[in-house]
Amino acid sequence: MKKNIDRRQFAAGLVAASIAAPALAAETAPDQLHLKPNGWMPNNVFPVLLYRKALPVTPNLADTMERLFTENGWPPQWRNGVYTFHHYHSTAHEVLGFAAGHAEIMLGGEKGTAITVQAGDIAVLPAGTGHCRISASDDFLVIGAYPPGETWDICRTAPTPEVFARMSRVAFPASDPVTGKSGALPKLWTA
Repeated sequence: MKKNIDRRQFAAGLVAASIAAPALAAETAPDQLHLKPNGWMPNNVFPVLLYRKALPVTPNLADTMERLFTENGWPPQWRNGVYTFHHYHSTAHEVLGFAAGHAEIMLGGEKGTAITVQAGDIAVLPAGTGHCRISASDDFLVIGAYPPGETWDICRTAPTPEVFARMSRVAFPASDPVTGKSGALPKLWTA
């Protein structure tokens, strides 16, 4: 038997659906940046995945990104920006959700690849990937998330054998933070 609902119930259902499942932009295939070791920056054999305009810009975009990352197995750990010095993480893969403003980010170390990011973009950095903020708007806001059990460190010098050993122990993510278990990351991060 079909149940009739009024307009308010229908609108409430639409709002609930939009809260439960963030609407991804039509184009969810990421750009890939393949970065080689650069000076003291190790980078990684896996490419950086850059989702341009992954989510529509809304007043609650930071909350939406946190929900999306959580649903896809990458619990958020912070809201802030990107450091203004070159660094990498040896103990974690990282997703950066750009929730407000815009910035120019250098990937891969000094003389690496400069990219411009804006609200709605998402970048997935494999462990060892150098990154540094070159410039940003005053309202620049980033959501940082990592696969379960991974805690990030900050490395600002050439990797030692111990650092390479830590990087080799970072677990392969079970899912893509943007598109889930059947998403791009498990297909593109192959040895």
